[in-house]
Amino acid sequence: MEIHQYLKADGITSTRVLDAFRAVPRDQFVPESCRSEATANHPLPIGHGQTISQPYIVAYMTEALDLRPGDRVLEIGTGSGYQAAILAELTRDVFSVEVVPTLAAKARTVLNELGYDYVQTMVGNGYHGWPEHAPYDAIMVTAAATHIPPALVEQLAPSGRMIIPVGASFAVQQLALVRKAASGKVREEWLLSVRFVPFTGEREDESGT
Repeated sequence: MEIHQYLKADGITSTRVLDAFRAVPRDQFVPESCRSEATANHPLPIGHGQTISQPYIVAYMTEALDLRPGDRVLEIGTGSGYQAAILAELTRDVFSVEVVPTLAAKARTVLNELGYDYVQTMVGNGYHGWPEHAPYDAIMVTAAATHIPPALVEQLAPSGRMIIPVGASFAVQQLALVRKAASGKVREEWLLSVRFVPFTGEREDESGT
């Protein structure tokens, strides 16, 4: 079964999101040794202790952001580049930050080869976001933080939204949808339990290294 087909069966309803999954070949973002499993609904290793998330979680988080054409979106944790490509099918203003230089370089290569050269990437500590291009209509964080980073909330535009897994490393976390009202007031909605790799940049920031 194709990815978009089982996502629809599992409750993803956005036609635009399903079309994005139909358009982006997941097998191009995973190591050759894993390509036979590329359409499976589970995470896969991509090296450096990181994973490419299961398609359902990628789709769920993407749908929750409710992206519109023209939205400016920031992704924290480029990883393989797969999520960035999905976002790029929904809006051309995609900015992505990755703390591991090797992963960032590999993702950049694949994104360029597949025609997503308009996605802008940077090697850096995602805990601080990418203030030069703020404000963002949406922010997606693809690693678990112990708390919601204030810098990311600051970089949200009025009426912006952010989705982020919050909780302890290597444990069950909660997926939070953060909304910033036009007045600047922030509210959080807790969606479901997830397991993500730790927010590496947060750990480095707290240790002072």
